[in-house]
Amino acid sequence: MDEITGKLVVVTGAAGNLGKAVVKAFLNSGATVFGIDHREGRMEEFAQTAKYENKFHPMEKVDITNMESVLTLAKEINKSFGEIDVLVNTVGAFTMDAGVHDLDRKTFQRMMGLNVYSFLNVTKAFVPQMIKKGYGKVISISARAALKGSTKMGAYAASKAALLRLTESLAAELKSENVQVNSVLPGTIDTPENRQDMPYADYSKWVSPEKLADVILFLASPDSDAISGAAIPVYGG
Repeated sequence: MDEITGKLVVVTGAAGNLGKAVVKAFLNSGATVFGIDHREGRMEEFAQTAKYENKFHPMEKVDITNMESVLTLAKEINKSFGEIDVLVNTVGAFTMDAGVHDLDRKTFQRMMGLNVYSFLNVTKAFVPQMIKKGYGKVISISARAALKGSTKMGAYAASKAALLRLTESLAAELKSENVQVNSVLPGTIDTPENRQDMPYADYSKWVSPEKLADVILFLASPDSDAISGAAIPVYGG
């Protein structure tokens, strides 16, 4: 997409299965990408690819559940490059554990931390840049599970539902600022980890990270300017 060329894009969880696909999609479309990851050395394929030179900026060992760390990073990016155009938060976690009546606080807090507070922190850090610029796109990754509770998935479903409601609320709050906020709702994503955990599943019915990245790229483009507060289902076959 030519409309993406030159845009400044922040992708959190950039070294994950979905994060890598999103980073690659934006880089191949001509964007400058700041890839945030909590570990070190997992984004070498982008850093060492010649055609991405000066276009990919790895931001490693960043805990986006820590507000101060994210605020500091946002200030650094703003000072060196200016206000960002697109924020994609792919950070998240899944659990299928105890029933609600037996759910422990630690599990629930982990789901809320990675699926909800990560979004709150990055929007607090980067949305003011978009408001100042008078332009922006924010994309969260919720889940089909956000729409309905399911057995032994209470903590996960609750956290993804909270994320979806926050995304919709942020969209309403920013509608006069020319900042569109949307969410993508994947079904089961086709990753090596999911295949290992579900060896007898029909993988043809799962959605690939690359297909999700295509939807995210559309939501980041001017073609989606009339869309805000939407939850886009991407369930696969």
